[in-house]
Amino acid sequence: MTVERTLPTAEAHDLLDLVRDLIAKEVAPRASADESAKRFPREVFTVLGRSGLLGLPYPEEHGGGAQPYEVYLQVIEELAAGWLAVGLGLSVHTLASFPVAAYGSAAQRAELLPELLGGELLGAYCLSEPQSGSDAAALSTRAVRDADGYLVDGVKAWITHGGQADFYTLMARTSDDGSRGISCFHVPAGTEGVSFGAPERKMGLRSSPTAQVRFDGVRLAGDALVGQEGEGFRVALAALDGGRLGIAACAVGLAQAALDAAIAYAGERRQFGSRVIDFQGIGFMLADMATQVAAARALYLDAARLRDAGRPYGTQAAMAKLFATDVCMKVTTDAVQVFGGYGYVEDFPVERYMREAKVLQIVEGTNQIQRLVIGRALAKKA
Repeated sequence: MTVERTLPTAEAHDLLDLVRDLIAKEVAPRASADESAKRFPREVFTVLGRSGLLGLPYPEEHGGGAQPYEVYLQVIEELAAGWLAVGLGLSVHTLASFPVAAYGSAAQRAELLPELLGGELLGAYCLSEPQSGSDAAALSTRAVRDADGYLVDGVKAWITHGGQADFYTLMARTSDDGSRGISCFHVPAGTEGVSFGAPERKMGLRSSPTAQVRFDGVRLAGDALVGQEGEGFRVALAALDGGRLGIAACAVGLAQAALDAAIAYAGERRQFGSRVIDFQGIGFMLADMATQVAAARALYLDAARLRDAGRPYGTQAAMAKLFATDVCMKVTTDAVQVFGGYGYVEDFPVERYMREAKVLQIVEGTNQIQRLVIGRALAKKA
């Protein structure tokens, strides 16, 4: 079912039409088979890049699409509805590109952004560690400054695109001054000393590789530092505000796909001489699902419009991520129920949607962390 969207320009409508056409031809037809085979669709991201979709929210002078976040996120939603691994992959790439775009020097932006946004390169974001997940400020990967730049040692964990990305945005400790001792670095994948663990064996999202990234005596030049030394934690949190909106959009897209599948099935399936959708119990369930998806979409778009207006939006981003991903888990679970026994087998997509939904409540800050963020914001107003 095509979602009726309110978009700010005719150009944005054309962009969404392009995205839907690309999904129908390049994305959706291969999703189920590639997920079953755990194949990473690297060539799909090349197609996205050549279509101008890997740099949508960034300036045109550096290879971006100069689109407002309100439009970019709806592209993410459409992609996630076609295949979550692709929608989430685009969100992660945007997250990885953000530090250079927002905090890099003029020279770094001129040198790096055309490549990062131009279509051929795919990024990854290295913040979490085996012992430092929600408590990101406790990270221990260390970058020691010397006469030649920095020497990096440590391990990052749960890295989307680990082993497949062309560049890694790395948060590493440059001093022991807590969160003020963290700095941000740009690391090309081929840098000597960068290696990767085996991909994690996950419940869902199996086409999106998640792996450890290891830094063993990695030599970085001084100009690999993005922003100021000690500024990395602030960079990371700013990136995550936008990234949480990306995850919210992914959740809405996945929930919409589950809702569409449930409506179609309930309209075709007949029991006791009637369509299943005409039974009040099923009709009410679908009505609740549709309402929840629409509410989640409105919430992330409200936060996006705040961002586009240059206003604070971090609390709203946390709310959108929390609500949309909880809705996604509920809607995908209910979609399986609508399908009955057929929903529990791989012949129909809703069992995959339900498995994929779970991770969205965890990544980019667990939903417990989102509640903490929101609660602290409320406490400041008390």
